[in-house]
Amino acid sequence: MDEQKRSFLRMVSHELRTPLNSILGFSEILNSELYGPLGAPQYKEYAGIIHASGQKLLKLVNQVLEIARLEGRTIDFDAASEPLDNALDDVLPGLRSEMNARNVEVEVIEPLPSVMADHRGIRQVLTQLVQNAIAFSPEGGVVRVSAEIQSGMVELSIRDDGEGVDPDEIPRLMAPFEQAETALTRKAEGAGLGLPIADLTCRAMGGRLRLISALGQGLTAVVRLPVG
Repeated sequence: MDEQKRSFLRMVSHELRTPLNSILGFSEILNSELYGPLGAPQYKEYAGIIHASGQKLLKLVNQVLEIARLEGRTIDFDAASEPLDNALDDVLPGLRSEMNARNVEVEVIEPLPSVMADHRGIRQVLTQLVQNAIAFSPEGGVVRVSAEIQSGMVELSIRDDGEGVDPDEIPRLMAPFEQAETALTRKAEGAGLGLPIADLTCRAMGGRLRLISALGQGLTAVVRLPVG
């Protein structure tokens, strides 16, 4: 059954990504006027809109497929010792444009320990949680990343200084496809799937994710994994 799920997801992934890659590629060519001027300036503007829309759709497709793979347990995770500072070094450059756009700083409180986690999985978790914290930080805000060891487990905290959410809404934030009406997702673009992906990935690696928040007090995501 697992092999059938993997085959289906590979097929769906290919069928969705192939046309999207064409849309992204050709719209980028048009927007850059690679083969000459398009004429009216509106054409270049529209090509840019098509490209940006394609990128958003591709991100959503990737997130939905990732949740399907995680819930269907069709991803194999191999636990090994992963230094958190190395993982963050890999993740932060990919989020630099979002940090710059909102003038948000990511402050890492060192030292960070190692955890037992999958190489790709821990980077997926960090990407989703830091990206979420950046999105809901105020302009010029600070996202703080810290960790401590308790009873053989690492508790990694990623905290923003945004508006926070009502604690009653937290369970919905963690449930795939139920975030559309929450206060958090109403304030930003996207389907709000980053937190469920991080949660499912943590569980698949034998860890846990919990959220701590209150209105006006920001939101803290706490990842709990074994010491590496």
